[in-house]
Amino acid sequence: MQLWVGLGNPGPKYAANRHNIGFMALDRIAADHGFAPWRSKFQGRLSEGRFGSDRVVLLEPETFMNLSGQSVGEAMRFYKLDPADVTVFHDEIDLAPGKLRVKTGGGHAGHNGLRSIHGHIGPDYRRIRMGVGHPGDKARVAGYVLSDFAKADQHWLDDMMRGVSDGAPALAADDVPRFQNAVALRTAPPRSSTGTDTSAPRKPAETPAPGPSEQPDTRTALQKLADRFR
Repeated sequence: MQLWVGLGNPGPKYAANRHNIGFMALDRIAADHGFAPWRSKFQGRLSEGRFGSDRVVLLEPETFMNLSGQSVGEAMRFYKLDPADVTVFHDEIDLAPGKLRVKTGGGHAGHNGLRSIHGHIGPDYRRIRMGVGHPGDKARVAGYVLSDFAKADQHWLDDMMRGVSDGAPALAADDVPRFQNAVALRTAPPRSSTGTDTSAPRKPAETPAPGPSEQPDTRTALQKLADRFR
């Protein structure tokens, strides 16, 4: 059994924030794979489902970001899980928008949600780092992650969510390369910074108008049949 945690802040005010990309990922997985309806438990929202024989519990802490570890620790103790059974989906400012990396262990890099989880269960859990980009100035980071995604971000964001959902069965089976490949198939080739889809199919070549020697055949079906026997 595995516990997958999406990080974010509760309530409609924060729903479209960059900081809430973890919630978005779990919502997409639950919807696409027929997980049970969400219910309140462990100071958060909980949904359960399976990928074949792999049972997965989805958890979205509603304690606000900097207290996420309380919810995660409570759920982990209830299900008698180890940190290695926990996967956390979160925003990553050190990755370009649309990029995704998987990491196990290590520091929290100042992320308040990860900092809280470290304090409750230690660092030895798996993280799905979903790039949202950096504002360019450390002083602007808090406001940046607590702001909504821009309209131009919606293209790559939807691709990433589709990829995460596509790869979820592989992740449940601990096949990280196949999971990452599923995301890459959705997010590559990269889109332009304006959100223009550079992978759009080319327009088919137009059929040239018939020239003098290619006049359209205006004969009726009966005339065509008669001409075959002349």
